[in-house]
Amino acid sequence: MKEINAKGLVCPQPLILTKKAVESSEEKDFLVIVDNDTAVKNLEKFAKSSNLDFRFEKISDNEFNIFVSKNTNTSLQEPSAFCSVENSSDVVIAISKDFMGNGSEELGKLLIKGFVYTSSEYEKLPKTMVFFNAGVKLTSEGSPCIDDLKKLEEKGVEIISCGTCLDYYGLKEKLLVGEISNMYTIYETLFNAGKVINI
Repeated sequence: MKEINAKGLVCPQPLILTKKAVESSEEKDFLVIVDNDTAVKNLEKFAKSSNLDFRFEKISDNEFNIFVSKNTNTSLQEPSAFCSVENSSDVVIAISKDFMGNGSEELGKLLIKGFVYTSSEYEKLPKTMVFFNAGVKLTSEGSPCIDDLKKLEEKGVEIISCGTCLDYYGLKEKLLVGEISNMYTIYETLFNAGKVINI
């Protein structure tokens, strides 16, 4: 039995580690160790959709042993589709510029890079990040924030950019992270948010 220690990792990392192990190993049986109930639920959804045999045992409030096994019908699915981010709640971050604050734009560009990096490392994540007007420059080619935004997306944060804004700046073909959206979806996302943080 191959052991996968995924303690301290957030979705979809435990799922990605499991998928890679199942794909690359000759082993049939795998033990995945996680430290929260959300990871258990996400792995259960992933395992069942991938036709992996699944069971788990709770060792303590912050340790769970998950057992998955390959069978003849195993067909691995994409991990990101099975993530529910425990900390995302209903917070939406709206970013309308490619720099942060007023005053020096040069300083503001350093600040926005630091803000996005901090967002990707912070334990509590937003549900969605909305980019519009010059903010779409951050999701497109040439942005210093792409790696951190991709990390946020991998953790289950929805990244959406205004299609009209991408068109205006000539960036529609240069989008590198997230999805192209429209004003209806942006309005709906902001209207239904429990809390909107404007940057």
